[in-house]
Amino acid sequence: MAESGFEGFEKRLELHFFGDDPVIHDMGLRLLDFDSLQEVLDAVQCTVVSAVGNQYFDAYVLSESSLFVYPTKIIIKTCGTTQLLKSVRPLINYAHDLGLTLCSCRYTRGNFIFPKSQPFPHTSFKEEVIYLEDKLPITLCYRKATVMPSKMTSHAWHVFTACDQTQVVTPSLPNLPDIAFTMEICMTDLDRVLARKFFRRPNDGKNGDTAGKEMTDLTGIGDINPGAIICDFAFDPCGYSMNGIDGDRYSTIHVTPEDGYSYASYECVGSVYDDQDDIVQMLKKVVQVFRPATMSVSTTCASHEVWTRVAHAIEPLGLKCRSCIMDEFPSAGTVVFQTFTAARRKYSAVDTRGGVELELGA
Repeated sequence: MAESGFEGFEKRLELHFFGDDPVIHDMGLRLLDFDSLQEVLDAVQCTVVSAVGNQYFDAYVLSESSLFVYPTKIIIKTCGTTQLLKSVRPLINYAHDLGLTLCSCRYTRGNFIFPKSQPFPHTSFKEEVIYLEDKLPITLCYRKATVMPSKMTSHAWHVFTACDQTQVVTPSLPNLPDIAFTMEICMTDLDRVLARKFFRRPNDGKNGDTAGKEMTDLTGIGDINPGAIICDFAFDPCGYSMNGIDGDRYSTIHVTPEDGYSYASYECVGSVYDDQDDIVQMLKKVVQVFRPATMSVSTTCASHEVWTRVAHAIEPLGLKCRSCIMDEFPSAGTVVFQTFTAARRKYSAVDTRGGVELELGA
């Protein structure tokens, strides 16, 4: 492992708002002009490099990962040494100017590869939680912070959630019209041959958009969700980001291909009522694009239908589920964190919580 390099593991922030004005509610945060968004990103220390939108939301590829803006929800995901949490107060203030009030917050990340390179407030999870506690309004009184471990020191999942009374999730409520899930996949030690596809040729004469489209086609990323509109970008000399939009759903991929600290992430949202085979096929395609030696999958959902499919999809591809742990969060429901390594690696096969063994799949 290199002593220093580009930090691939992202920090992810999701904020939900509510408002009484139905006109504002239709567009909400999408009414923020570009200069206002850039002010927020300046605080984070990143910028927009490409963008796409539809009738439901706007998706921005950033110099360090992605931004998604819905009428009452915003998601920012940034890598490197960005200061993501410095976006919290500006976003709350801009939303207030639009008649919107924050009602829930979720912050997640994995283990940094180069933790000593992170600036304040990301020097430790404790510092991040203290910072969030200070910046969030007191109305978000249902709060929880947890580090979900695995059998591998390189992978753990950090989760902080906060919400008001209206956003408290009751797991497995009957008769819900839809139950959404968020899946966050982190992959390290990518196959070297496949990782080379995310390097640009010197002086190729192409811009980031053109080179990004070529990488999307060459690597098979475009086949993961063929129905999505893809906004992609290739960095020079290496690295890749893409956002996919499919109706009101997004997906996103970010790749740091350098040997010694190679990393790729895939994130998507869906519904527990989706065809379960579609979820399995998506997972298989993601693994086949990168063939990581180690990966983690975090599934956030108010029910348990999705995470049980993960190991069944991944293990036939030569990755063994080494640990699985779950926890409940007031504003998110259940978070399940699973880790996988190439089958030849030796780790304990099961993790437990409260003495209860979790089923990992075949």
